[in-house]
Amino acid sequence: MAVGVMDIEEGAASLPGKTTFQVVMCSIIAAVGGLMFGYDIGISGGVTSMDTFLLDFFPHVYEKKHRVHENNYCKFDDQLLQLFTSSLYLAGIFASFAASFLCRRFGRKPIIMSASIFFLLGAILNYFARDLGMLIGGRILLGFGIGFGNQTVPLFISEIAPPRIRGGLNIAFQLLITIGILAASFVNYLTSTMKNGWRYSLGGAAVPALILLIGSFFIHETPASLIERGKDEEGKKVLRKIRGIDNIELEFNEIKRATETSNKVKSPFKELFTKRENRPPLVCGTLLQFFQQFTGINVVMFYAPVLFQTMGSGNNASLVSTVVTNGVNALATVFAVIMVDRLGRKFFLVEGATQMMATQLTIGALLLKYLHLVGPITSHAVPLIVLILICIYVSGFAWSWGPLGWLIPSEIYQLEVRTTGYFCAVAMNMVCTFVIGQFFLSALCRFRSGLFFFFAVMNVIMGLFAIFFLPETRGVPIEDMAEQRWKKHWHWKKYFKQN
Repeated sequence: MAVGVMDIEEGAASLPGKTTFQVVMCSIIAAVGGLMFGYDIGISGGVTSMDTFLLDFFPHVYEKKHRVHENNYCKFDDQLLQLFTSSLYLAGIFASFAASFLCRRFGRKPIIMSASIFFLLGAILNYFARDLGMLIGGRILLGFGIGFGNQTVPLFISEIAPPRIRGGLNIAFQLLITIGILAASFVNYLTSTMKNGWRYSLGGAAVPALILLIGSFFIHETPASLIERGKDEEGKKVLRKIRGIDNIELEFNEIKRATETSNKVKSPFKELFTKRENRPPLVCGTLLQFFQQFTGINVVMFYAPVLFQTMGSGNNASLVSTVVTNGVNALATVFAVIMVDRLGRKFFLVEGATQMMATQLTIGALLLKYLHLVGPITSHAVPLIVLILICIYVSGFAWSWGPLGWLIPSEIYQLEVRTTGYFCAVAMNMVCTFVIGQFFLSALCRFRSGLFFFFAVMNVIMGLFAIFFLPETRGVPIEDMAEQRWKKHWHWKKYFKQN
């Protein structure tokens, strides 16, 4: 089934306002939360492949890695090593749950500030780590920072952005994730030959945390959050600043109407799970994050250096390959920023799933044929071909399920359940990331190249989901999403009372 590119959506131009410097500045500063997240994703795999790190904390893995006759797929199979990566995301689940309540009570801005403080403390603890307990403790603090940031930043951007450029501004979050991953791969490459270089890699997480902490003093609270908490005049003042006009009554009235409905809800979780009208965004928002993780992307982002070493590349060569891959990731996300509000969300989701499916199948076939249980790949061309395929795969993710997995859930919920509904999406992300981070290396050991075929099948399923069950959200004001999209969708309309 073809996915058409929609004409200019109704409602996009109904709210007056300009694209102001205030909106762009606030969006970019808030999106630095993505820089923190990306840096951590990129740093973890590189650090776990460093010999000095393994000798300090996982000497048994170091010995296994350097055995000549060790199974290629099982060199890094260790639950404690995987816990180093995955513990952050377990903490992130609890943090995002807490942030879903705190956001509503205290606003978006203080939660973004708190995210930077947690992340900064975690970076400091990891830099000074002397044992595994300190290392995991630092990861847990980082997880609280990630949980607070990922819960709040996309909502913040969606609430301050004009509908016509909401997609592009929100994808700034994903763009900075990719830039964080790229920066981390450069840092890993530079520190890999240093004595205790892993300390500089892990401690470097303090840099994006400090940027966000300082920047958070200069951003505005969102009008929706202010009005929801009874600060109408302050909400109007911020609306005038971020829209660049005095005539903000139409948008104010829409937000006011939504907040009045929101404030009648005493139990957002009960409202979310029991009210039929909330089921379509709940299902779609949560599944988007589930599918985002099961594209197989974190297999590449967490463990790219490990994967290239498994194929026989040296440590430096594997880190260089990772830098190349992450550079492609950042450039492809720039393309998404430019085009997502022109071509629409569904176009990119379907195209990206198709592209990722094809490359996963090809990588799996190459590993099946050329990577034997013992010894390096004998063909020198295969690692280069796999690198090219991974770059194609990453570009497909970076302009589709990567940014849109965060964007769409942030724009589909009504205000009364927005933070609660978005928590469900973030929690699904954290749970799936934890599962993949904790068990991928063990699964690679047992299923070998078959793991890539599994992810290829998942990409087929998610492409079909996007075609048949996701409405196009491009250009629609958030408060009008139910009227303009869910009530008109062939499947989801049955969950709404028809007028």
